[in-house]
Amino acid sequence: MPLFRTRATARPIAGIDSAHRPDTLRLALAFVLLVVAVILSLEGWRLWRDYHRTYELAQVTVSNLTRATSQHAEDAIREVDGLTAGISERLLGDGLANMNVPRLQALLKQQVGIMPQLSGLFVFGADGRLLVSSLDHPRADANNADREYFIYHRDHPGLNLHVGPVITGRQSGQLVIPISRRMNNPDGSFAGVFLGTLSVSYFLNYYDGFKVDEHSVFALALSDGTLLARRPFDMSLVGKSLAGSALFRQYLPLAPEGLAEARSVIDGTERLYSYRTLTGYPLVVDAGLARDSVLRPWYRDLARTLIVLGGLLLGLALLARVLLRQLRARQLIEDQLRDAHHALQEMALQDSLTGLGNRRRLDQRLPEEIARAQRTGEALALVMLDIDHFKRFNDCYGHPAGDACLRQVAEAIKGVLKRPSDLAVRYGGEEITVLLPGTDAAGACQMAEDILQAIRDLRIEHREHPEGYVTASAGVHACVPAQAPCSAASLLKAADAALYLAKHSGRDRWRMAGIDGLFSPAR
Repeated sequence: MPLFRTRATARPIAGIDSAHRPDTLRLALAFVLLVVAVILSLEGWRLWRDYHRTYELAQVTVSNLTRATSQHAEDAIREVDGLTAGISERLLGDGLANMNVPRLQALLKQQVGIMPQLSGLFVFGADGRLLVSSLDHPRADANNADREYFIYHRDHPGLNLHVGPVITGRQSGQLVIPISRRMNNPDGSFAGVFLGTLSVSYFLNYYDGFKVDEHSVFALALSDGTLLARRPFDMSLVGKSLAGSALFRQYLPLAPEGLAEARSVIDGTERLYSYRTLTGYPLVVDAGLARDSVLRPWYRDLARTLIVLGGLLLGLALLARVLLRQLRARQLIEDQLRDAHHALQEMALQDSLTGLGNRRRLDQRLPEEIARAQRTGEALALVMLDIDHFKRFNDCYGHPAGDACLRQVAEAIKGVLKRPSDLAVRYGGEEITVLLPGTDAAGACQMAEDILQAIRDLRIEHREHPEGYVTASAGVHACVPAQAPCSAASLLKAADAALYLAKHSGRDRWRMAGIDGLFSPAR
């Protein structure tokens, strides 16, 4: 009796385990996935939060650097602006011919000693000859009529301050930024130039005072992109144009100051930049922190997190291995069913004779492309083709030859279409329609000509054709749906109208439907 009960009791337990094993596996897999999802979500959220905090801190830092450097540059130039304006007014009031050279020289020398940014102050006459300067022993034959700033003031009547590109001082031999102002005679004619030169080293020394890594940069440039000073300093970069950089092409035209993420045109380093245009002066200051330097602490934290998560996930993977084996067989069946379904869908949208799409595919795709073009503002074009005298071809050579001809023409069209987004469909009989997203009128016309030429190049014999070989005619229509609302039916109708005109204009050519009516291109 005890033995019988023991065996009888064992049977139902085994039966229950067998019946509930799939549920247990599913629950175990769900639990493992839930644990993994919770861990990854928490760590992902923490990493995302830390990443954005790091980047926000970098944005604040680089903005402060730009604010400090722009204020420094603006103050330096504003002081020279005020000085040159005051002295110029005094000189013009007394007259250049009546100026007290020793007294003025002492004044200029005194101002250079007061302003650390100044390398020198100079007064040039209308002929470019040096009249007086802050130097103790200027060259007697000094003449700067060939300098950019002198030519600028001689040719421009305005009295505003002019900031020129970096030059090498002929008196000091140092790199300087010319800050100049035109002086006029009482009658308004050109009397000369008052020049102040800012030392490039003044700005470089200021930039070197910031505690940043070696990949960070500071730059001072003219508004046209000409580089005046850059840290780290490289003599070969002085005067280089930054007009082609993303900062000057994309960001400055939109806002006089802001943040930009861009790759440097000088060293190729990707940086977070802050830029600012000086108030009242044609200068731009920017500071940039290397992206790798900004994110280095976050990368270290990411590496540690990945190591810990990797160990944890490895253990969970071993636990889930048994479950995945069972799921794999089921997934295989589902994949086969999905592939079969996809194959059926493709067959339903493909012309079996030519391998092109069929009309159903065009009816599905064309409204989608119209909607996309309306969102993006891009152009959209249709080319509708018809094989010339195809009925005669069939009557002459038979339908099998006609089918072979259609296949060859379809392959020729496929060879012309290069973009994955372009779509060629057999619209019906010997008629083929090509959909060209993102293509304007000129591009569509060129595509039509290329297709017609590809069909001519097949040289398929056609005794009932005036040319002796197979050709086609095409109707082209292009539009911008965002500017002029249209429908699939209207596009097809316009392309068909252009095809009709091509057929009745002699065949073996294309015509285009324009806004002002149908017109013919020169062949």
